[in-house]
Amino acid sequence: MKKLLLVSLIISFFLGCSDNGFNNKNPYIPNYAFTLDLNMNLPAYSILQYPSNAVYYSGVGAKGIFVFNTGSGYNAFDAACPNQALSTCSTMTLKGINVLCSCDSKEYSLFTGQAQGGAQYPLKQYRVEVNGNVLRVYN
Repeated sequence: MKKLLLVSLIISFFLGCSDNGFNNKNPYIPNYAFTLDLNMNLPAYSILQYPSNAVYYSGVGAKGIFVFNTGSGYNAFDAACPNQALSTCSTMTLKGINVLCSCDSKEYSLFTGQAQGGAQYPLKQYRVEVNGNVLRVYN
């Protein structure tokens, strides 16, 4: 009886593990391994200390990344249009609390990553850790 209980406990432990629903698979945007530290004490990133502000950082991901303060945490998304093959028009631009894809004129929320009006794929999201005034963005 004890063995059965132990085995069922171990099985439930392994099956109960999750990745917190984190999914950044997209057939149009390749996976790039990177780690980026943004110091919010620096003038270029100090606006991230305030809710509803975003910064664009080039040089990582497919077309750079947008980092956004949601007010309750931080989101980081790839700046490549999620529903377009990589091309000259597939780098999105910041438009308030949204980003705009010039290829198909779709707007995506920096709060959720979802397109207004719907789209097949949401923005490709990256993980963000907060350590004081330093944000670590990584894939």
